[in-house]
Amino acid sequence: MAMALRCFRHLPSLLYRSSFTAIRGMPRAPAGCPALLLDGCRQCVHQMLLTRQLATKKAKGKGQSQARVNISAALVEDIINLEETNEDMQAVVEALKEDFSRNLSVRTSPGALDHIIVMTKDGKFPLNQLGQISQKSPQIIIVNMTNFPESTAAATKAIRESGMNLNPEVDGTIIRVPIPKVTREHRESLAKLAKQSTNKSKEALRKVRSKSINQVKKFKSKVSEDTIWLLEKQIQQMADSAVAEMDKLLAAKTKELLG
Repeated sequence: MAMALRCFRHLPSLLYRSSFTAIRGMPRAPAGCPALLLDGCRQCVHQMLLTRQLATKKAKGKGQSQARVNISAALVEDIINLEETNEDMQAVVEALKEDFSRNLSVRTSPGALDHIIVMTKDGKFPLNQLGQISQKSPQIIIVNMTNFPESTAAATKAIRESGMNLNPEVDGTIIRVPIPKVTREHRESLAKLAKQSTNKSKEALRKVRSKSINQVKKFKSKVSEDTIWLLEKQIQQMADSAVAEMDKLLAAKTKELLG
């Protein structure tokens, strides 16, 4: 790690010269420096200087975006694992996709009830682990709670509060769930749920971003200010890309639900 950090200490003084002058005066990479992964410290600094110069230029036209930062993950692995950060963000996006697919459909199916979480005295369990779910008719879904009769009330409450516009009816250990008619109101209710799910996912994404940026800031005293700035910008770019993907998913799901 010490070797890697030595590479970054060269950056501050170089930022006040042209990138080409700086590179000519740049010492060779010390033995064992991770920057050798990019053919030496000179090339690493060149890449980071040019990135900084491009990214800090003001956009000349309205709506014109700034240049993207693209730091080698191998070069900064002692500060933060950028690949892991990206994976964590993508996991949030994939969870939203799964939620849309499983829980937000115009026509309610037995599978839509499988993963409704039921709060019991022994903890939280998916509904399909407590009851047998089947479809009695096109209009009725049955949840048989014979194996866990003590959880019937909790399961009924979970179904009613699932946000799927369901109104279960209880008969002993049998829960009957009438399937809602596909009305305009039902479609709009599902579209609202899709928006709520997306907002929750964005909040989860913000937590991943904040955690990563806080990790980078721990190295403020060990690496240059520009290194910190570039890393923060790249993490923000990852988050922005994930948000854009979520917005596309929401737009497609909303169009599907509203018909």
